[in-house]
Amino acid sequence: MTKKVLIITYYWPPSGGSGVQRWLKFVKYLSKIGWEPYVFTPENPSFTIQDNSLLKDIPASVEVLKLPIWEPYDLFHKIAKIFGTHSGKPVDMIATGRKSFFQKISSFIRGNFFIPDARVFWVRPSVTFLHDFIASNKIEKIITTGPPHSMHLIGLKLKAKNPTLKWVADFRDPWSEWDLLDTLSLTTWARKVHRRLEKKVLTTADEVITIAPYHVERLEVLSGRKVNLITNGFDEDDFVGIVRQRTSRFTIRHVGVVDELRDPRPVMEAITMVCIANTEFANSVAVEFIGNVNSAFKQYVLADEQLNKITRFVDQMPHQQLVKLYGETDLQLLVLAHTAIAPGNLPGKFFEYLASGNPILAIGPTEGDAAEVLRQTGAGEILARTDVSGIKSALAERYDKWSTNADSLTNNISLYTRKHLTEQLIRILAAN
Repeated sequence: MTKKVLIITYYWPPSGGSGVQRWLKFVKYLSKIGWEPYVFTPENPSFTIQDNSLLKDIPASVEVLKLPIWEPYDLFHKIAKIFGTHSGKPVDMIATGRKSFFQKISSFIRGNFFIPDARVFWVRPSVTFLHDFIASNKIEKIITTGPPHSMHLIGLKLKAKNPTLKWVADFRDPWSEWDLLDTLSLTTWARKVHRRLEKKVLTTADEVITIAPYHVERLEVLSGRKVNLITNGFDEDDFVGIVRQRTSRFTIRHVGVVDELRDPRPVMEAITMVCIANTEFANSVAVEFIGNVNSAFKQYVLADEQLNKITRFVDQMPHQQLVKLYGETDLQLLVLAHTAIAPGNLPGKFFEYLASGNPILAIGPTEGDAAEVLRQTGAGEILARTDVSGIKSALAERYDKWSTNADSLTNNISLYTRKHLTEQLIRILAAN
C-alpha cells in the first residue's frame, strides 16, 4: 500500500543552495521506497540563489502544489535603493558590529514586525488551501521544515483543525536560539513571542527532527520531549562520473554564504602569512569563493594586494557544475558561524565536501559536531578561528602534500548518504 505524506517547504527548485536539497533528496528517495510524497511550496518565492539544474531531481510522479505568497522583500529592496548606501542583499544585512542607519532600521522592522519571519502572511491562506486538499486526498501525515519557521505555523494550525493528522516538524536551524535572531535587534517582547510559538510547535508536533546532536540536546531542553536526529547528507548519484584532475595551482575553495557570522578572514590572514614565508606557495595558490559573499569581505580582499591577486569570487553556480569542480579542488574550506550555537553547525555543503574526497580545513569549535564528524571520517581537521598560526601550519602542510602529489584520503561516510538518511526518516514516519 502506497503511503502518502505532504511536505510543506518554502525552498524548492528552482531555488538553489544547500537548504533546498535536504527535502528535494528526501522526496527523491521516498518516491523510490514505496511512498507517495506531495510538496507544497510558494508559487512566487523570494530567493537569492536560483539553480535550474536541481529540477532534474524532482520525480515525475510527485505532485508539487503551489500557492502565491506575498512577502515584503520587494518593498524592502526598493527602499534600500532609495537610501543608496546599502545593497539590500541578505548577506550584507547580517551585521554583528557597527550598523548603518538603514541596517538598524531594517533589522529592527524585520525582527519585531514579522514574527517568526516575513513569510508569516502565507500561513492563513496555506492552511485554508491545505485543509481541503488533505481531506480530499486522504493524507494522514505532513512534514513542515523551517526556516522559515512560518512553515511550522502552517503545521500547527492544520494539526489544530485535524488532531488525527500526524505531523513531523523538521528544524534545519534552531528557532528562538538561532544566531540570526541576534542580528535583528529583537525587543524583549519579540523574543518572548518567538519562544512561545516555538514551544507550541515543539510540544504539539507528533515528532520533531533536527540536523545536529547539539540542536537535538537544546530542543529537548526547550521542549521537554524526545527529538530525533537526521543530519544533512549527500546524494551518491550526484558524484557518479566525477573525474579528479591534477590541478596546475594549489586550489582552495569555499562554497556557500560568507557573512559577518561566517567570516573567513582568519584563513585569509594565514594565507597571507604563508605567502610571505614561501614565495613558491604565493605563486601557486588560488582561492575561490562560490556563493553569496558580503561586500565587506570582498572589499577586505580587494584592498590587499596579495589576496587580490590569488582570490576569485563566483556569485553562484548550478549544482551540477559545482560538483564537477570538486574534482579540481585541493582543499575545501569550511567556515562555521562564530556564534553561541556554533557547536551545532553541520551545514549541507559539509557533507558534499565529505563526498568529494577532498581534504577539509574547517574553522570553528574544536569540540563541536563538525569536529566529531571530521574525527569519525578522517576527512580533515578543524581549528579555532583564533588559531591563525595553526591554520597557517595546516595550509603549509596541505600545500606540501599537493606539491609532492602525496595527498590521499579514505573516508568512511556511508552514514551520510541521502538514501540512508531517508530510511531513517521512514522509520520515524512509520512509527506514527
